[in-house]
Amino acid sequence: MTRYVMVADLRRCVGCQTCTAACKHANATPPGVQWRRVLDMEIGEYPDVRRAFVPVGCMHCADPPCMEVCPSTATRQRDDGIVTIDYDLCIGCAYCAVACPYQARYKVETPRFAYGEAPTESEAQRHEAGRIGVSTKCTFCVDRIDSGVEQGLTPGEDPEATPACVNSCIAKALHFGDLDDPDSNVSQLLAENQHFRMHEELGTGPGFYYLWDRA
Repeated sequence: MTRYVMVADLRRCVGCQTCTAACKHANATPPGVQWRRVLDMEIGEYPDVRRAFVPVGCMHCADPPCMEVCPSTATRQRDDGIVTIDYDLCIGCAYCAVACPYQARYKVETPRFAYGEAPTESEAQRHEAGRIGVSTKCTFCVDRIDSGVEQGLTPGEDPEATPACVNSCIAKALHFGDLDDPDSNVSQLLAENQHFRMHEELGTGPGFYYLWDRA
């Protein structure tokens, strides 16, 4: 089997937001919609205080609560673990946004562009009218993955088959790959480092891991 996951090395993330910009460019998300965000957090107590930068987005859970509440079956989970949305089936009820414990869902009622009513050239090329009035979120750049796999490429290793945010990370903090492959980059990173997942206690089985120290 294949289980695609993302790994963020919190020791390396510098909070540059390049992944956020790359995601926005690749998916032409409207203003205010960030499928990939980086939280700027303050940790510790004075005078021992430091900052931590934490990339977040859809966790592509093994047991996604968003899928359980969807009345139209628009939210689905693929065999490789990626959680998708069928915009043709989505009725815009936003139940999924309420159920998601990671605040990873967005809904835009009217077209919005970066510089007024007209889209930029990049936005015009990637704008999808079908994403208006429905729920949207990070897809792990599933189109890139599927296209790359068809060409015999390996997601997480070959850039053409890897999510845009991972490709853009200047600090090499983001990684992507097949968790079910013990020889994959993500499997090796998790074996060599201590890690955690957000709200793991909820039983959602997030597909996004955070590294914080050597094993």
